[in-house]
Amino acid sequence: MNFQALFQPQAIAVIGASSHEKTVGNDVVKNLVTQGFAGKIYPVNPKIDELYGLPVYHQTSDIDGVIDLVVLAIPARLVADEIRIAATKGAKAAIVISAGFKETGNGALEKELAATCAANGVTLVGPNCLGVINPSYRMNASFAAVMPPAGEIAFISQSGALCTAVLDYAKYLGIGFSKFMSIGNKAAINELELIKFLHNDLATKVICIYAESLENAPDFIATLRELNRGSNPKPVIVLKSGKTEAGAGAVASHTGSLSSGDVAYQALFRQAGIIRAESISELFDLAQLFAMNQVQKIEQVAILTNAGGPGVLVTDSVIEHGLQLAQLEEKTVTALKTVLPACANFHNPIDILGDAVGETYEQALEILSQDAQIDALIVLLTPQSMTEPAKTAESIVRLRQHTQKPIVVSLMDKELVAEGVEILRANDVAQSAFPEAAAIALAKFADFCRFALQKNEAFLQFTDVDRARVSEIFAGARERKQTSFPEAEAMAIMQAYRFPLLKSAVAKNASQALELAKEFDCELAMKIVSPDILHKSDVGGVALKVTKETVIQEYETMLQRVHERKPEARLEGVLLMEMAKPGAELIVGVNKNSLGTMLMIGLGGIYVEVLKDVSFAFAPLTRSDIMDLLDGLRSKKILEGVRGMAAADKEAIIEVVGRLAQLITDFPEIVELDINPLLVNQAGAKVLDARIVIEAI
Repeated sequence: MNFQALFQPQAIAVIGASSHEKTVGNDVVKNLVTQGFAGKIYPVNPKIDELYGLPVYHQTSDIDGVIDLVVLAIPARLVADEIRIAATKGAKAAIVISAGFKETGNGALEKELAATCAANGVTLVGPNCLGVINPSYRMNASFAAVMPPAGEIAFISQSGALCTAVLDYAKYLGIGFSKFMSIGNKAAINELELIKFLHNDLATKVICIYAESLENAPDFIATLRELNRGSNPKPVIVLKSGKTEAGAGAVASHTGSLSSGDVAYQALFRQAGIIRAESISELFDLAQLFAMNQVQKIEQVAILTNAGGPGVLVTDSVIEHGLQLAQLEEKTVTALKTVLPACANFHNPIDILGDAVGETYEQALEILSQDAQIDALIVLLTPQSMTEPAKTAESIVRLRQHTQKPIVVSLMDKELVAEGVEILRANDVAQSAFPEAAAIALAKFADFCRFALQKNEAFLQFTDVDRARVSEIFAGARERKQTSFPEAEAMAIMQAYRFPLLKSAVAKNASQALELAKEFDCELAMKIVSPDILHKSDVGGVALKVTKETVIQEYETMLQRVHERKPEARLEGVLLMEMAKPGAELIVGVNKNSLGTMLMIGLGGIYVEVLKDVSFAFAPLTRSDIMDLLDGLRSKKILEGVRGMAAADKEAIIEVVGRLAQLITDFPEIVELDINPLLVNQAGAKVLDARIVIEAI
């Protein structure tokens, strides 16, 4: 990727330059000419000779200088050929604004474009995009009318239309950008490639993304863990659309039915340490806070307010979002009593009353900043007749100069506090219009800090697995054009990867069933074996507490019952399995989607579809990943032991999930897998039932 040519070109060719105002080809040239770009500009159009004082070239091949970047606003069918020609003139990067590619069903043309760029060493942005802006370089190679000020926030968007709204909103907030770009269809360059570049970009402190879809969750997770758990963490904040099932669609396997809508992205963001914004306004609240503060441990928060109601609102929001109210040191309380009115509240949240002036805020903040129990400060001000928003803002700025503790301020009003807000913005102090938003922003910053301060772990690996055996099973299945492995065959795969199993075997007739019952010498569960039956209990294909005395009768009765209820099903015998001891039932499953292979764990058995108490993560997994999965369950207290029940063996659960993560990493052709139930108790864990589906070839 040639990011130098993309963001700092010496010469730009605009193919499709137009003399008609309010057209893309006209606006791009106008922006470059009028907004300060210092390099050479080569407009290209066969029908005009001059544009904005520049000579217009009739063909790209006529350009008499070297091109670094080419911007194209011409019909889609012509783009690839023009890039080939531009490459002969030295072009190393291309911004394809033109539409008419994959988004209109013309995927073949887009593949040709990407292949052309790759073959000619051209870094491609787009197609179907707004363009690229580098404010510090005075380059607006887009059809956005506004050149934003330079700043420390990079913004990447799939949507060009959203970019223009963001630029307008950022101008109102006084926010600047290090880089600003629309990437459209992402035919070549995508968000992850840009994150890698921006992580090393000295001008960028925070990376903001608007995404409609992402790809390859494991790469995102591995890359961001490597980048942001090092010496130079840079927050990645994503505003992701399509949260609802209507917006994103649902996947259709058993596990997939529980992973509909947005849960895959929730898992990706959690594992990769990506912070999610719920709106454009929150995106900028977060971006400002992250850009203005250093990564550090944040748990205990102090709230300073001149009004009780907002203080209570922020207190609720702080606690609801995972932070804690700091317990003030005794010396802090004593010091506050010397500078605040007697009727003030000297304990967190600290209410300094409605008549507090700027000096009162300054004295209280100075005391609080020295309290070792406080990791961060939230400062609230409601405008009243005696308040001094500007002087209060100045006092916060002075405090900011000698403390590293994060500070978030909410001056609650518009006109009455405008001067104070401007002072805060000009001095890099994070400000939010509403107190709850300030608390949420601080909580999300704390989440990123926790992620960044963790050490990376190795993925769980087990050396006793028989990978060759599973390869053999799958190869044989492909020869038979088989993609689904019901319980009996799935158990052979489970056995190869050393999952904890009950004694089991398949009986093809009643005599074999009797011999197995004698060999196992315990109570048994009996399940029908059929590639055509998914839910065995629905057709009478399950019997429990079968003994060697009753096994023959149960065998014959089950086959007759199942045949009557599902006469078209192929019946291949029964699976005899040791009856399990009592315990909690979990479901552990796998679903492959556009982001990667996702693993699920939750309360299983018959309750899974009703309660849907499940957690998701992408494979491969570390031990901490699995602990996070278990901690994400509402029913985790059941596993820890309640009302006299013994706690389940958590290490056994971790091992099962770890082995499953290794299995699906070793065999990416697995698209669905359900272990339901996984029985867990104080003695360990046992896989009682499993089903596997692989990709068809």
